[in-house]
Amino acid sequence: MTSLIDLLASAQRTATGFTTEIPANWLQGRTAYGGLSSALALAAAKQVEPDLPPLRSAQVAFVGPLAGPVTVTASKLRRGRNAAFIQADIVSEAGLGLRTNFVFMSRLESAIDHDATARAVHAPPPADAELYTGPKEFFTGNFNFFDLKAEAGPTEWLRWGRLIDRAGLDPEVELMALGDALPPAAFKLFAKMTPLSSLTWQVNVLQPAPVTTDGWWLLEAETDSARDGYSSQTMRMWAADGTLVAEGMQGVAIFG
Repeated sequence: MTSLIDLLASAQRTATGFTTEIPANWLQGRTAYGGLSSALALAAAKQVEPDLPPLRSAQVAFVGPLAGPVTVTASKLRRGRNAAFIQADIVSEAGLGLRTNFVFMSRLESAIDHDATARAVHAPPPADAELYTGPKEFFTGNFNFFDLKAEAGPTEWLRWGRLIDRAGLDPEVELMALGDALPPAAFKLFAKMTPLSSLTWQVNVLQPAPVTTDGWWLLEAETDSARDGYSSQTMRMWAADGTLVAEGMQGVAIFG
């Protein structure tokens, strides 16, 4: 199996990013797992400008399938005194597969200090917990998972997750790699296997340079609207100490 760390280490640098090949163990069907694609795009974006401030927002469009050899490019859209906007694309033989806009922003002095975010009330799995790891030929084989089935609602996933091989990985790249690891919440509405595909993903990072314990992050995805082949879902990500570190939304296509 090829880890994300190995994939980044073996990538061939170019003037605008790098080239690499999506290994089979990072695929979900005929395309790369969206979290991997987003993480590769972020890694390229962080090479564009020196001394970037923390990542605060990401806008991801899953344009088309990505597999095999890919080219990852990034370019600066604008950098001001406090914020930098960087676009990153991933292209394969099938054409453009991913387009992203990342916003990096410094801390600003402010008279406002408001935090009404909900802390996670669930502790990470104990050391002797029975964890789930997917098959080696599927992207879930790169993660450990621990489901909170009893606590989740009828259209909600609630799951602890961590990358198995994460030592030395950039924390922001790790966040993007893990943040899309849940199945679409609309999947829970179907009595049989139904193809779904993420279209867009908006992520807002609430804690610059987020950290956790033993690699564990609590992931949540929930939909309150799924009709006419389209679902909108909210997503959240907590650190092991209960701190909400990221929240977002995703648009999902339903083929059935």
